[in-house]
Amino acid sequence: MAHIQYTICRSSMYYYNRRVPKHAVKTYGPFIRQALSKCPEEAAAYSKRLSNVLEGSWSGTTEVISPVNISYLLSSFKPKSFRLTEIAEEYLALRDMDQKPPRVALAVFISLAGDRNVSQYTREDAKLFVRHLEMRGNKTATIRRRINSLSAILNYAYAELDLDKRNPFSRMIIKAEGDDSTKRGVFTNDQLKQGYDKGLASGSQIKLLMPLLGETGCRLAEIVGLRLEDIDLENDLIHIRPNPARRLKTRSSQRTLPLVGYARAAMEAATKWSDGDYLFPRYIKDGKCKADHASAALNKWLKKDFDGLTAHCLRHTFRDRLRAVECPMDMIDQIGGWKSVSSIGNNYGQGYLIQKVKSWFAKIEFTIATTQTFKIKDSKDRKLFG
Repeated sequence: MAHIQYTICRSSMYYYNRRVPKHAVKTYGPFIRQALSKCPEEAAAYSKRLSNVLEGSWSGTTEVISPVNISYLLSSFKPKSFRLTEIAEEYLALRDMDQKPPRVALAVFISLAGDRNVSQYTREDAKLFVRHLEMRGNKTATIRRRINSLSAILNYAYAELDLDKRNPFSRMIIKAEGDDSTKRGVFTNDQLKQGYDKGLASGSQIKLLMPLLGETGCRLAEIVGLRLEDIDLENDLIHIRPNPARRLKTRSSQRTLPLVGYARAAMEAATKWSDGDYLFPRYIKDGKCKADHASAALNKWLKKDFDGLTAHCLRHTFRDRLRAVECPMDMIDQIGGWKSVSSIGNNYGQGYLIQKVKSWFAKIEFTIATTQTFKIKDSKDRKLFG
């Protein structure tokens, strides 16, 4: 590492070592020498911050200079820990986001490179992580998401700790990135209407998820984790917002959507099933939304009846249906809670009014063909589908 300004190194310890300006000698003495750290990156960060404070003290126009308690000041610079796990917890606590992806990435990375001081991770550690994911057969898109999660945490750490260090994941190349991508399957209109009618006639709350997802474009966790207070049947609206049981994937995921056609009918039926604060109380365990459990139950039915298609295919189908009626891309992004290049400008406004959103929903709405009333099955069937 290059020489650190205003420091000397003795017996592996870096010391802050600086001559004091003449007008400040009465306050500080001719020299300031203070132990910083044995870690060069930490020492550089402390030296920079200490210099900023001292120079601010010395630059005063008054004749009397108020002394700075250097030992106390340094202790305030030093975080409780530089370890990756603790920095990551701080970062995740500040972010209103789905925490599962970054936590998965963290667990794998730490199993390979250890839970170390964040300044100690190298490019080789990052490459080892990527090679490991490739050998496990992860798709390149998944690897990129894992890299982005870890890179964001380390960027936060380096900024907060004022470390002059290059992120080891910066500009990381993934071999043949994108070559393994496959187009996700989509439902036909006939399949959608067939599935919606089955869901409404089934008496199974889990099957009601098909029209709820297919006619709102929501992510499965967004619907499964809905609180009853987020559902406004009087005005045919749902409010997708974070709650104690589940976070949202991105900031743009928080939105209000209309309930029309099959989604309106399915939501009314689903609320009759609920007997708690949440729409799907069966999937709220220990205060957390277990969307994966609901996904497994729903996909078991969908894959069997719809040629291997899954719940997430409903979201992609919904997007394609909006495209087919020439819905603007920024409107599509707002409806689906997608964050894309085309929607960056929307951060400076409040997005489209709900009346405009409803007009696009009306363009792709299906007419409900069935008049069957949803009937809750008995407890035996609850076990099968819940």
